[in-house]
Amino acid sequence: VQLQASGGGLVQAGGSLRLSCAASGINIKNYNMGWFRQSQGKERELVARIRWTRTTSYADSVKGRFTISRDNAKNTVYLQMNSLRSEDTAVYYCTVDQLISGATMNVEAVHYWGEGTQVTVSS
Repeated sequence: VQLQASGGGLVQAGGSLRLSCAASGINIKNYNMGWFRQSQGKERELVARIRWTRTTSYADSVKGRFTISRDNAKNTVYLQMNSLRSEDTAVYYCTVDQLISGATMNVEAVHYWGEGTQVTVSS
């Protein structure tokens, strides 16, 4: 299984970026997909997740600014990030999990990790 993330980069505060994660080796329609991030000196945290049912959930810090979506036909998941802030600076990782509804999502529950993509927001 490979998860190829792209779309990271340098952006000014208030700007937007769209991350993409193209999966191979699995058919994502059967899986929950997510994005974690990790900034320097901090633990990896869940940013957004979209279940196979298309139900979405977000960290409080990104609600109203980030949108996760999926295109099963393209086997790709996206993270649209608007109104970016300096505190959004981090390496972003695409993930796959199979947790049932109601179960707690955390790092240990992730089945597959993609390689990270760096997002840097300048103030």
